[in-house]
Amino acid sequence: MKLAERLAALAAGVDQGTYQPALFSLADSWDRRKVEELVAAGQVREVHDRYVDQLAELCATRSPKQRLRGAALDEAVRAALGDGPPEERGTWVHYPWSGRLVHVLGEADYRELRFSRNRYKITPDEQARLRDKRIGVVGLSVGQASAVTLALEGVGGRLKLADFDELALSNMNRLRAGVHEIGLHKCVIAARAIAEIDPFVQVEVFRSGITEENVEAFLTEGGKLDLVIEECDDLYTKVFLRERARAHGIPVLMETNDRGMLDIERFDREPDRPVLHSLLRGLSAADLKGLTPAQKVAIVLRIIGPDALKGRLGASMLEVEETTTSWPQLASGTMLGGAVSTDAARRVLLGELTQSGRYFVDLDVIVKDGREAEVVVDAALEEALARKPLPPPEAPPLARPAEKRTVTREDVRRLVSFGVLAPSGGNAQPWRFVAKGGRVRCKVSPDAGRTLNDFQRTASFVALGAAVENMVLAAPAMGLSAEVVDVSDSKDPLAACDVVFRVDDSSYAVDPLCAVLGARCTNRKPGTGAALSERAAAGLAEAAEERGGKLVLVTDRAALAELGEILGQADRMMFLSRKHNEEMAAELRWTEEDARTTRDGLDVLTLDAPPSALAAVRLATTWKAVEFASKIGVGGALARSARYSVGSSSAMALVVFPGATSRSYFEGGRALERVWLEATAQGLAIQPWAAMLYLFARLERGAGKGLEPVVRERLGELRQRFLRVFDVPAGHAEILLFRLSKAEPPTARSLRKPVEDVLTFV
Repeated sequence: MKLAERLAALAAGVDQGTYQPALFSLADSWDRRKVEELVAAGQVREVHDRYVDQLAELCATRSPKQRLRGAALDEAVRAALGDGPPEERGTWVHYPWSGRLVHVLGEADYRELRFSRNRYKITPDEQARLRDKRIGVVGLSVGQASAVTLALEGVGGRLKLADFDELALSNMNRLRAGVHEIGLHKCVIAARAIAEIDPFVQVEVFRSGITEENVEAFLTEGGKLDLVIEECDDLYTKVFLRERARAHGIPVLMETNDRGMLDIERFDREPDRPVLHSLLRGLSAADLKGLTPAQKVAIVLRIIGPDALKGRLGASMLEVEETTTSWPQLASGTMLGGAVSTDAARRVLLGELTQSGRYFVDLDVIVKDGREAEVVVDAALEEALARKPLPPPEAPPLARPAEKRTVTREDVRRLVSFGVLAPSGGNAQPWRFVAKGGRVRCKVSPDAGRTLNDFQRTASFVALGAAVENMVLAAPAMGLSAEVVDVSDSKDPLAACDVVFRVDDSSYAVDPLCAVLGARCTNRKPGTGAALSERAAAGLAEAAEERGGKLVLVTDRAALAELGEILGQADRMMFLSRKHNEEMAAELRWTEEDARTTRDGLDVLTLDAPPSALAAVRLATTWKAVEFASKIGVGGALARSARYSVGSSSAMALVVFPGATSRSYFEGGRALERVWLEATAQGLAIQPWAAMLYLFARLERGAGKGLEPVVRERLGELRQRFLRVFDVPAGHAEILLFRLSKAEPPTARSLRKPVEDVLTFV
């Protein structure tokens, strides 16, 4: 079969019509059998099971004062799970169009958790009342935005969607849809989006739109609608639908996608009210059939009013069927319409908006010269400039009672406390430890790998390896042996190893590096530029080799200058890429409260930046501030800091490790930690530069997935320059790039999460 024929056959097999998910409980034997049949038939292509995580979040939201975490949260989850297996709890949702099988909380719990962030803008009682409402949406342009926003906000438990049209590419200037959905019915696109937001919302579609034959079913079948949101283009349908809604006492909302115009017609309170505020007095629905384009424009102008002629819409309407096929609609207006109509729908259904009328949320009026808001002080920046550093994390004592002949929970807590002193990218602390007796399963957090700089969770495995090395170093000083057992071939791809701690009568040699476990830190202060001694370089190389790694050093001043340029350009690229910028901004903790509350990320005081530079960081990590610079390709100042930092260094160093698997990165993390501790023992400052390496890995091993095209192109250029400076052995993972220098101690150190947040006893 030729390729074209094969492609045509595959295209013909695409599901074009299904929009309702199937819900199952595996505690029910019939449901379990149906799921088994789906799997056997190949109709399940992906399985997403984060049920326990959802349950943990639900438990935490139910006890906000207790702020459940660690062991307390684990206990709450166990109690909530009960005796049965987790897979028999909650609901399994099958989406036929994508082949996804998703495990979610049961309906009541799902709604409670999903709408917990609505509280108290919408009270629980109001949310329950809204869930009982039936809403019809006619016209799936602005209507799509309305329908999806209704589902997001929990306004309406049963939705009816009506449109006659399929998605065309020209619709995608305002409809949220993918190119793979071109040709798919607009009702189906909206219904699927709703099902993937909330599988418990009941959705019914009317694929022929509103007709004289189906209007009664749309308005009353299954229970009379509580509200109609009308967003269609056809003038006959607009008036005809209102006439029938008025006959049944159903209120109608309309958002017009121009000047944020919203119409509310309370036919439930005013049964004799003329449709469209009497703007079409003398005309009925029957009079609007078969109009010419010019006649339609005249009617539209009567509806939207003479002010529409003053703007771009008026000019556009004169061009209908001349240089354009229809009047224009923009995505911004459509999304605004979805928000405005949802807000109004909620308040109408809750009895807060009781009158009919026309309203404008006109951005051209609200956002214009002369209507500027008062400029406010950046309180977070001001606090960062004034506050004092927080106390650094401390290492626990090493001594333990000799008479204790078994490894206790307190021993494990202290060992893990040493582990979490290890470095991690952005201080994300992506490790999790599960202890049973003296055996500690060490794994990467399931939340890791969501940033561009953590390609395939490799950076997280490096951090985990460093944490394990800390625990292994601390154990002999506590009179314990430590055996690292590889479990990377287990069914859990996030697990790296078990560390087995034992008490016996042997005496263990304590590695001198153990003495600096609590002192190791990142130091971003500028260096003196003093040369790195041969003795120091040899000690660092030996530390890497102790765990099978290799240290590549660059000390030549010309090569260092080139590295400064490379890193500066990489920094500039990331600041001017929205995704990277937002990820960098999310790492920073500007206020003491944020630093103390999260106990992760980078306290901005650890940047050791003077006030002017700290303000620049604030500016550079605010996307709106640098968006224009990104568009016009400027922002050279964003590269300045890297050039200066590298220029003040004694050397730039790269730790590499054979292979490119998660195991390679884990073992490389152990080697890295030994190098870092050796540098600390020698009085050398280390500042990591990790992001670029993991973007290189994403580019080379992940085809640049997730990166903007301009970033992929720029990275390729930087990669070639980088390899001309660093002689990276073939087939080796690049674990961490960092600068070495003689420098003053850092001003501040980033905090660590409580051990209870990362350690679970089973």
